Amino acid sequence: MFGPVAPDPTVSRLIGTLAIAGEEALTAIRTALSEIRSRAMEWSADRAQDASGQGTVDLNGVLVIAHSDKQDAAPTWKKKTYGHYPLMGFADHGPGGTGEPVAALLRLGNAGSNTATDHITTAQLALAQLPKKFRRGPRTLIRCDFGGGTHAFVAWLGQRGRWLSYSVGMVITETIHQHVLKIPASVRTPTFETCGEVRDGAWVAELTGGILEGWPKGMRLIVRKERPHPGAS
Repeated sequence: MFGPVAPDPTVSRLIGTLAIAGEEALTAIRTALSEIRSRAMEWSADRAQDASGQGTVDLNGVLVIAHSDKQDAAPTWKKKTYGHYPLMGFADHGPGGTGEPVAALLRLGNAGSNTATDHITTAQLALAQLPKKFRRGPRTLIRCDFGGGTHAFVAWLGQRGRWLSYSVGMVITETIHQHVLKIPASVRTPTFETCGEVRDGAWVAELTGGILEGWPKGMRLIVRKERPHPGAS
């Protein structure tokens, strides 16, 4: 309708119209994108995200620094910075692909990292962008760092009828730290680089017993110990 590239004023007016529509416009855009992604994955055949029979979504908070006053900008957790802290969702297309952004929850710069409600909302938005067969069930893996390692978020992921697989980070409490120090060398497993070579000065092990009391049944806690990289605090 507007040619290969729409004029700037046309794009500006369209964005203004969508902004006034609010949630109604967002819902329409998300629905359209979901349908487009499903069709694209269908056409991609063996190169599609679901070709292996598993879907993977990565959740991560990303700092967006604002160098001037912006709407909803605030001081961030990183010293002397100011901006936004959106929570993002990326569909992992495997070694031969990329991380495709499928969800973004806009947040203030001072938003928390361990906010379970934000992780649940972002996961819901991301799952809605995947083919229907990946919106529930263990074939879909949700991954995130320690920000998602909360009781509320993990319980939501494994809730009856949802049964999503998950791999989340955990805050290293003093209890976990003391358990790590007691792990005998006989049960340590070497870690490997992505190329298959053994990673020097690093090993992994599984912690069991009462340390997981209060977490979902069947959850496993894998710990890694390694020499800090140069410059690590």
